[in-house]
Amino acid sequence: MPAFPQFVAPFRAFLDQVPEGGRLVVFCHFDADGLAAGALFGRGLNRINPSWQVEVVPSGKGENAFLTPGAHERLLALKPDALIVTDLGVHAHGTLEAAGIPVLYVDHHIPEGMPPVGGTVLTGYGLEPVPCSAWLAYELLAAETNVTDLQWVAAIGVLSDLGDSADWAPLPAVKKQHTAKWLKEAVAMCNAARRAGEFNLELPLRYLLQDDNPRGLAQDERLGQYRAEVAAELAAARKLPPKFPPKDAPHAAPVAVVSINSPCQIHPLIAQQWIGRLSDRVVLCANRGYLQPGMVAISGRTASRELHIPDLLRAAFAQQGATPPANFAHGHPQASGGHLSEADFSVLLRGLGFAEA
Repeated sequence: MPAFPQFVAPFRAFLDQVPEGGRLVVFCHFDADGLAAGALFGRGLNRINPSWQVEVVPSGKGENAFLTPGAHERLLALKPDALIVTDLGVHAHGTLEAAGIPVLYVDHHIPEGMPPVGGTVLTGYGLEPVPCSAWLAYELLAAETNVTDLQWVAAIGVLSDLGDSADWAPLPAVKKQHTAKWLKEAVAMCNAARRAGEFNLELPLRYLLQDDNPRGLAQDERLGQYRAEVAAELAAARKLPPKFPPKDAPHAAPVAVVSINSPCQIHPLIAQQWIGRLSDRVVLCANRGYLQPGMVAISGRTASRELHIPDLLRAAFAQQGATPPANFAHGHPQASGGHLSEADFSVLLRGLGFAEA
């Protein structure tokens, strides 16, 4: 019996819209879960119909699948007959529905509205336990064709997002077959690729799309260099102290801001590191080296269930009579952020109570 019987019919209905010899584009997030989900579709769809042309496209650095100008143009240029969007969220803006292209969303994040007509949503959000995107992708494909040999790819996404104790039934057997060591190393290499300054996603994706075990991915020398680069950048950034709004500031928010300048995507890790010591605050890590000059990548984390980061960020802009950019301050109550121009970052800081931005 399928693991998610409620998704079998809508998945089949989506596939029925893809013509013989049709072009299927899979748009996936660039973390280990997203790449694993993308690779599973990249390999499994051709087992369902060998005539389909399937291309897997990871999301770009700083790109929001729904709100970033150019993201939809990039996808349209690939001339898909159908689009699968996985691990990138679900949003009322949709992606390519307006162009008449059927879109399937396979995801587990909190949906931000339902997409327009033409979009089908298969989400793990609200299920118990909540399956990550690679877990969902595997089970959708398994209801249509034999993908047992690809369980190791799904395990990389499951281990990355849900950890060792994840309640995915095949996980113990997959860890025994391929060893937990190699699977965890493969997860680390996927994450090193997306965090390193070069942002080379094609390398780990190639392994996930072509290999029959995780060892090649886990032992790749270049990915190992990315891992060392990220570790060195992290070690340096961990020494930088947070700054706080003056206590007597009239609108001082319960925040701490750590400013770094790194080509690596380490700002979420630095914010996460500090919330253990600053458990009553939102920690914002602002990275001026990750995006193009003039743009600041911001990652917010909090350990407090009393604080809601998107609300706090939006309130800071409102306090200054401003509105944040459309793709800022989304995500979860305890994990949010986005990208701001230097001018908007100054507005944010003033709204949080910092005297000088």
